[in-house]
Amino acid sequence: LINMLRKLLLVLMPCIIFMTRRSKAAPSASKTLIWGPGLETNIVLPARFFFIQTVDSTGRNFTTSPGEKTFEVKITSPTDPYARIWIQILDRNDGSFLVRYRMYASYTDLHIQILLKDKLVAKSPYVLKGAVYHESCDCPEPSGALWEKNMHCPASFSQIESDLSVFPSVDPDHNTHEILKRFGKRHSLCHYTIKNNQVYIKTHGEHVGFRIFMDAFLLSLTRKVKLPDIEFFVNLGDWPLEKRQASEKPSPIFSWCGSNDTQDIVMPTYDLTESVLETMGRVSLDMMSVQGHTGSVWEQKISKAFWRGRDSRKERLELVKLARANPDMLDAALTNFFFFKHDESLYGPLVKHVSFFDFFKYKYQINVDGTVAAYRLPYLLAGDSVVFKHDSIYYEHFYKQLQPWVHYIPFKADLSDLLEKIQWARDHDEEAKRIALAGQQFARTHLMGNSIFCYYFKLFQVFLFFL
Repeated sequence: LINMLRKLLLVLMPCIIFMTRRSKAAPSASKTLIWGPGLETNIVLPARFFFIQTVDSTGRNFTTSPGEKTFEVKITSPTDPYARIWIQILDRNDGSFLVRYRMYASYTDLHIQILLKDKLVAKSPYVLKGAVYHESCDCPEPSGALWEKNMHCPASFSQIESDLSVFPSVDPDHNTHEILKRFGKRHSLCHYTIKNNQVYIKTHGEHVGFRIFMDAFLLSLTRKVKLPDIEFFVNLGDWPLEKRQASEKPSPIFSWCGSNDTQDIVMPTYDLTESVLETMGRVSLDMMSVQGHTGSVWEQKISKAFWRGRDSRKERLELVKLARANPDMLDAALTNFFFFKHDESLYGPLVKHVSFFDFFKYKYQINVDGTVAAYRLPYLLAGDSVVFKHDSIYYEHFYKQLQPWVHYIPFKADLSDLLEKIQWARDHDEEAKRIALAGQQFARTHLMGNSIFCYYFKLFQVFLFFL
């Protein structure tokens, strides 16, 4: 028996040595890939960013982290030895890194060095030639077409085309009269006029505090590019307003959320736009931070669905009830009661808030509507868990681009098939992992700051043709 084991060991030894070498393959400075908008001078963002994909000497991508301190990034300006630039390297735990940086002023000829053990990586150093503008620089590009080209904006957005298709033309004076007559007393609105790239504002209604998000984004956008002269109304409430059908001459109202039974023109949510403006600022949850805090690798995550939130929809209460009956499959609890306080004895007690980043300890993330669409979906997609999305009449600006069973796992509005879908994910782990990865890639491609600026600009540009 001993002799047989020795012979078997001799046969397997080369394979064992090869596997050991492969598992300890070192990153290659020359083959590692670097790309992203933060390497281009004319893509002005509050926080610029780019990606690093670790590759070994044989050309294989790393699929697990090589270590969070594998790469070093230095950003300098030869014309300003005291340039202040805050840099963060976020380990995505899949072999790639997101590098983000926020400048404290405008600089000239930025040099970006990416180092691997003192060796320059890929085509480093990357030189951003000329003036590299700070977020607060009032330096708009006069040509919208050139700005779109520099930003690599898509030619169109399907949601914009769909939203505006119901408005053959818009008479600004008639529109103002109609909207104020129909919605001005019962709802909170903001009437924006952009003239010569200056933003003018008039509010209507009692609760207009949420205008600060739109104000900030418009001011940021006008510092980057000259906007067309337009005027429009923004609905500052949660629910979309315009219920007239296309044949009934609806009024164009911009909202942060749309629905199947309304005609509102949908913009990226105030939550997402604020996170773009305040990345590396006063917000802790943004599309970049999530990618650096995705928890354990897929194989080490808990094979259970997870949800936390407030009681802003009856289905959320039912979700908690379902979790209590099936604790081995679903962990769902309420963190606040507001809408259904009389039911607290049935669905309580409340639990403490959980850091959003800790959600990703679990493989399966539940996205169920609140008062309208749950605005957490972009952040859930950016993590590395698979998203289970509630069937809903409400939608955000990017929902038309999402595909069920490609980017997320759908479940019925009444939750009747949720347990079945969770079990499917458990039984089909590789397929569930692929869906999670596709969701991540979608978020990385369509929901980062550069995409949000492109969406707003294209919306205003297309809306101009109807005026």
